[in-house]
Amino acid sequence: MTDVQITFDCADPAALAAFWAEALGHQVQAPPPGFESWEQALEAMGVPPERRNSASAVVDPAGAAPRLFFQRVPEPKQVKNRVHLDVRAAPGLVGDARMAALEAAAERLVSLGAIRLRRHEPAAPLDAGHIVMADPEGNEFCLD
Repeated sequence: MTDVQITFDCADPAALAAFWAEALGHQVQAPPPGFESWEQALEAMGVPPERRNSASAVVDPAGAAPRLFFQRVPEPKQVKNRVHLDVRAAPGLVGDARMAALEAAAERLVSLGAIRLRRHEPAAPLDAGHIVMADPEGNEFCLD
């Protein structure tokens, strides 16, 4: 099996990592062994203060999901994503129960800074319904 990491270009890696950690029930990656915080580790590594928010990462505590890596880039997001995450917020549910679970997930994520873009109603036989969202920096994802 080939390991996969998903990388986000962004303006504020720490903030976006915190959003996705909360959104997915994951955690911001711990600092290297021997350090109590990333600030302490970066200081010891000689990273200047203005570069300390250049990157961050989110990991699944169970180790099953891919690592999400956030890297600061100078340019803002300009167009629609060609690849996006589907956040499986209603597995096994159909119809009204599915859409209610997706709405609850959307409401929670909006409270964390996400933006709701549009709702797609179920359309049998292929589309069970989903909600298109954007993270705080405008990266689209779906609640599926």
